[in-house]
Amino acid sequence: MNAEPDPPQNPHLELDLQIALQPPQEAALPTQADLEQWVKAALEGKMGEVALTIRLVEKDESASLNQQYRAKRGPTNVLSFPFEPPADVPLPLLGDLVICAPLVAQEALAQGKTARAHWAHLVVHGVLHLRGYDHLDDLAADEMEDLERKIMAYLGFDDPYMNDGTVEYDDNV
Repeated sequence: MNAEPDPPQNPHLELDLQIALQPPQEAALPTQADLEQWVKAALEGKMGEVALTIRLVEKDESASLNQQYRAKRGPTNVLSFPFEPPADVPLPLLGDLVICAPLVAQEALAQGKTARAHWAHLVVHGVLHLRGYDHLDDLAADEMEDLERKIMAYLGFDDPYMNDGTVEYDDNV
């Protein structure tokens, strides 16, 4: 087995970035170019045209969506909403990610990570959910985490699971 994933084969990416945050938080956010790089790495060779939305939100919007779609109280770091087009309608839409920016900052600090590394991991994690990966059982979790580690290493980041083991992610919606 190859220690690193194959480099992304440069799919055409259309990223709709929506920022629904109160100023001055925007200064601490990754750039659109960063987000695009992380998304493309998580696509791991997926060819063709890909479109997705990343919406950066406050805790209240994250909590509302988490309650509405997952029946869980409180905000969560990332929610993935895969798009499943009808079989006879070929659309390049992968889905939507909703990331709670204040929670990303809190978690990065609590886990002893840089904010940039945590942002990259959440984007990679969310895109993998959009691609159909999950962590509902140990075998699936091991497969997904192994792929996340490889992608993060390819991007130049440390193993996201090497700190204190407190990384927690929600299932895709």
